[in-house]
Amino acid sequence: MTNFENIMKKIEANAEVVGVIGLGYVGLPLAVSFAKQGISVLGFEKSDKKAESVNNAKNYIGDVKDEDLNYVVKEVKKLSATTDFSRIQDCDAVIICVPTPLDHFKKPDMKFIEQSCMDIGEYMKAGTFISLESTTYPTTTEDFMRPIIEKQSGLKEGRDFWLCFSPERVDPGNKDYKTDNTPKVVGALGAEAQTIAVALYGKAIQYLYPVSSPRVAEMVKILENTYRLINISLINELALLAGKMDINIWEVIDAAKSKPYGFQAFYPGPGIGGHCIPLDPFYLEHIAKSFNFDLTMINTAGNINNQMPHKMMNKIMYALNRKQKSMNGATILFLGVAYKPDIDDPRESPALLVMEECAKKRANVIYHDPYINECIDDHGKKWIGMDLTDELLVQADCVVFTTNHSCFNIEHIVAKSSLVVDLRNAVKTVHIESDKVFKL
Repeated sequence: MTNFENIMKKIEANAEVVGVIGLGYVGLPLAVSFAKQGISVLGFEKSDKKAESVNNAKNYIGDVKDEDLNYVVKEVKKLSATTDFSRIQDCDAVIICVPTPLDHFKKPDMKFIEQSCMDIGEYMKAGTFISLESTTYPTTTEDFMRPIIEKQSGLKEGRDFWLCFSPERVDPGNKDYKTDNTPKVVGALGAEAQTIAVALYGKAIQYLYPVSSPRVAEMVKILENTYRLINISLINELALLAGKMDINIWEVIDAAKSKPYGFQAFYPGPGIGGHCIPLDPFYLEHIAKSFNFDLTMINTAGNINNQMPHKMMNKIMYALNRKQKSMNGATILFLGVAYKPDIDDPRESPALLVMEECAKKRANVIYHDPYINECIDDHGKKWIGMDLTDELLVQADCVVFTTNHSCFNIEHIVAKSSLVVDLRNAVKTVHIESDKVFKL
């Protein structure tokens, strides 16, 4: 029996063991989705704390239901976690869900993918299917992963193991689309790899969209988020102009939405957060340079986004000045440090950048976020959240909406505050005093 026949037989019998490297926002929901289908899943973690939490069915990811984690760990015992990477040898398929950050020079930091490939190459058995879900630049699967795994293992891709790229499409806090019902792109190296990918992923994901190669799948992910970066940066720039012209950009967008074709609404804010949109274009830029290609539009959009926190600080300063107050010494209360509403994720949050800008101007910066009690910014500074009390609202010289959490009582906050800077259109159904609320 060939390696291909063997793994397909296991998949058909639901007898395969799936390894998931990285049990974070992407990996844990995916591991639970597979385990709910009766598939044995082994999660690999560098963090003892995370591995222990999973094995005790203690949930730390908002998009995973507590009852689902308890079911697959405690009841059917289909999911367990380990820090022992030698157990990769027990897996028939290994899915990589590790972070892909940027370094200080805005270049792709591939160390987590590289280490995963080293671990896989060292311990895997012949006949293993390997899929990367981490966002990266096109050609990563073929030109970066394959040589590392082949060298480390002594095995040959296409004969002894198979490679695939299937980009994660996690949208934290989305109530309608989760891991199992979000259409999934799969692009593998060769016909056998694609057959395995479709058979395996098809168990845990309702809708698959196969493409011809890993590099196509890699470009799909970059396209999705670059499209959003460019359009959000466009509306941010128009919002700044609209403010100078005394035009309510939110009213403009609502009116434009009335057109039933040819327009999709994007909304302005203090910047773009999360792991994907602010970072992905730099991955594309990295590979484009090797082809002597200049991504002019993407660079421009990135520059606009990077300028937004500073411009939002200027807006706060302007609002304070209108009240005959200086930024220096002012107490500024920021509401929300998560990068989007109703989640506990501060990764790349523009709120933190605006807070930093105000702190540089010697403002007394404080924040409240019902989902995040403390966080650390890019410079290592630790921020501790405060309880939202009437006394805090009254004492603040300026209250800034940086994340529009649905639990915020907007009317009460505005009533108790002396000055509000609304960067998220939070104040839209409340009767406001024109000199009290300043909107983006």
